[in-house]
Amino acid sequence: MQEQGTISIHTENIFPIIKKALYSERDIFLRELISNAVDAISKLKMVSYAGETNHAAEPEITVTIDKEKKTLAIADTGIGMTADEVKKYINQVAFSSAQEFATKYASSGTGDQQIIGNFGLGFYSSFMVASNVEIDTFSYKEGSEAVHWSCDGSTTFTIDDSDRNTVGTTITLTLQEDAEEYLEEAAIKRMIRNYCDFMPVPIKLNDEVINKQTALWDKSPKSVTKDEYLEFYRYLYPYQDDPLFWIHLNTDYPFVIKGILYFPKMKADIDPNRGQIKLFCNHVFVSDNCDDVIPKFLMPLRGAIDSTDIPLNVSRSFLQGDPKVRKIQEFIAKKVGDRLTSLYSESREEFLKCWQDISIFMKFGSMNSDKFYQQVKEILVYSTTSEDEAVKSESGNYTTLQAYLERNKEKHENQVFYTSDPIAQGTYVELHKNQGLEVLTFDAFIDSHFINFLEREFNDIKFARVDAEIDDRLVDKESNTEIVDPKTNKTKSDHLQDIFREALHKPKLVIRTEAIKSEDAASAPPAIILLPESARRMQEMMALMQQGTVSFPEDHVLLVNTAHPLMEKLIELDSSQILVGGKSESGDLANLICTHVYDLALMAQKSFDADSMKGFLQRSNQLLTKLTSKI
Repeated sequence: MQEQGTISIHTENIFPIIKKALYSERDIFLRELISNAVDAISKLKMVSYAGETNHAAEPEITVTIDKEKKTLAIADTGIGMTADEVKKYINQVAFSSAQEFATKYASSGTGDQQIIGNFGLGFYSSFMVASNVEIDTFSYKEGSEAVHWSCDGSTTFTIDDSDRNTVGTTITLTLQEDAEEYLEEAAIKRMIRNYCDFMPVPIKLNDEVINKQTALWDKSPKSVTKDEYLEFYRYLYPYQDDPLFWIHLNTDYPFVIKGILYFPKMKADIDPNRGQIKLFCNHVFVSDNCDDVIPKFLMPLRGAIDSTDIPLNVSRSFLQGDPKVRKIQEFIAKKVGDRLTSLYSESREEFLKCWQDISIFMKFGSMNSDKFYQQVKEILVYSTTSEDEAVKSESGNYTTLQAYLERNKEKHENQVFYTSDPIAQGTYVELHKNQGLEVLTFDAFIDSHFINFLEREFNDIKFARVDAEIDDRLVDKESNTEIVDPKTNKTKSDHLQDIFREALHKPKLVIRTEAIKSEDAASAPPAIILLPESARRMQEMMALMQQGTVSFPEDHVLLVNTAHPLMEKLIELDSSQILVGGKSESGDLANLICTHVYDLALMAQKSFDADSMKGFLQRSNQLLTKLTSKI
């Protein structure tokens, strides 16, 4: 029998759309054809469970390459089609047989077989790479005859008899010249492993099974060992450090979602804005990008998510707008919060070891999701200078903000001292520690925003960086009132301010003089730079908005430590100036010392550029020369 007809198309020029616009990558054709083959095998199992057939062929999909004929064939041992079904499901573009079949057997108690297809367009993706497509199919139904269907990519097709004698379907593609890369075995293996690795049917190429078939996320979390989780991670992300820990998702209410999410060790090359999680739909790989499924603060997580409830478009490459996606995001965020909370409660030491890596997730998540913040606010921890036994661990000293506030209630109620760089700001940290003031560390790139967030959450609490201001506990107010120059009636404080102003010639620079308390006056710095908190934050915010770098604030404060022994020498030098040739040698030396003190204070706060470093070295050499001339 031979029959000719016209494919029923309800959209004009459908083939150019399929070939050029519907699918984002040509490789997808193999994914679609293999998905159809898996569906055919699932359908046969379903009708078998329903008692409609005794056919029980071994389920498998075979891919065959013929370089001489330039053909690629995908054969399955599935349900097959009759001539009428070919006309109905193949000739009517966008009529999904999977959807109709699933509806028919939805409530018939035929097992948990799932059908991949939804849209009915996947088969036609083959015309992206083929100049001609043929179908040879033999239905499981009694009395059926094998059918051959052929189409060259136009809207005409041919149906006649086929010599196939086993139940199932073979799709044969005659490849276009620009698609002959798909005649290479390596290319086909790569595509199968990429898109079809976890499909639950063996896929063979040259008698070799290519795909893994089983997905670890389908197993019960209780049955999976640590080694299995790690092995799966290494399989998904070869050559990467092992993850810190993981979360196994497995739920079927209020939506079906399975998967394993891994917390990786954070590295400089990890882009927190780029999704790392692989998205699957019923074991079919869809995308490396889960941006619309995963909350943004969890983007750096890795792993796999598989769900039949994620609303994909016809190409399966992009998500369609759907309120269900928001619920899925909230579900995943809650599961992550639950995992972090349980880790903190059950294995505090492991949690603290991971803190530097997971803190970014938790802080960003807290700022972006109030629900997530409510889950984790009691387990947000910070490195502290406290030596209290309650904060000590093998990983360092850590405290929660609530515990910090309670512990320091009598000393400085609702005041939090912090450092953004414990090394660069080490001098300031030590000054606070020496007076029994506890300092927290906020040194992540996100922390300037997170501190603002915490101040909004605790509206009666204020954060002050250790270099923002000198707390009253750190200074001796009375020591600066002593008169040191009877002629001018100047106090020590007044005298030193005059010396530094004359030496530095910086009208805009604010110079303050305070006696800093210290067990050893010589060990305290002779001067420090203070950066007022509000002004510094405003400058950081402006730099962020303008996508620029934070420059060193011009309106900084030079706080001169009047208790330092060097200051006594400066006053002596200034009071005993001897004019030589119209110049004061002791005055020049005092000026050089003041400038050097200012330079050292600046260096504790910022890096010098080439010109600044050159000037510093020149001034240092001049100072050393002056000093050695006095020896």
